[in-house]
Amino acid sequence: MILSVSGIAFAYKSHPVLDGVTFALGKGQILGILGVNGAGKSTLLKCLNGILRARRGTVFLNGEDIRHLRGDAIARGVGYVPQRYGDEPLSVYDAVLLGRRPHIRWAATRRDLAVVEEVLGLMRLEAFALRPVNELSGGEAQKVMIARALAQEPELLLLDEPLSNLDLGNQLEVMQLLEEAVRQRGLTAILSLHDVNTALRFADRFLLLKEGRVHAFATRETLSAAIIEEVYGVRVLLQEIQGYPVMVPWPRSHKRHPLLKEHIDAL
Repeated sequence: MILSVSGIAFAYKSHPVLDGVTFALGKGQILGILGVNGAGKSTLLKCLNGILRARRGTVFLNGEDIRHLRGDAIARGVGYVPQRYGDEPLSVYDAVLLGRRPHIRWAATRRDLAVVEEVLGLMRLEAFALRPVNELSGGEAQKVMIARALAQEPELLLLDEPLSNLDLGNQLEVMQLLEEAVRQRGLTAILSLHDVNTALRFADRFLLLKEGRVHAFATRETLSAAIIEEVYGVRVLLQEIQGYPVMVPWPRSHKRHPLLKEHIDAL
């Protein structure tokens, strides 16, 4: 296993956020962390890369306890894309080059520059290389942040709400590029997401948090409408449309429209 998490607990002062979170992931898997606001999704990501120190439990990266690893060693193994990032006057090229910092000793080498060129191509950012990051659109800037994380050449990629404030087209492009990067490089990726349908389309594992605990750790085959309803308190319908699983929220006060299933089946 690339990542093994056992009994993680965390609290902000006296307010518990996570309690007994346990799961494991292998190479090449994409995990979507789901749950209502305040369920602990962002906190869990920060515990996984050592930004926050869990009060209890362990996180093993390739069999090594991250508590015993130096910061630069964690950064070489784990790439992190935060939910919020500052407006940077750096060029796209220089912003991505910063991702090589855990590997650079005195100055950037040809190898470092080659990695930057590679991830710029992977994220389709070559045309923006000399543009300041703070002049880019939201979707372009988000791709830069992912490219910076990929430049670290990590085995594990953590992304906290990577689609925040992006329109539908940019959401789809960012997720498709991210999925391509994970598959091509054999990475393991963990994404905290609000949109269940995005998780259903791109993830192959699902960690559903409820009140700081793991309510379910599921695959596409085992994730059910009942589990989603128990976590979000919303009745839902799960269907497959042209090979893609889709969730449709369904208010409890309404009866299912007789034409809905026929319409979905006809798509």
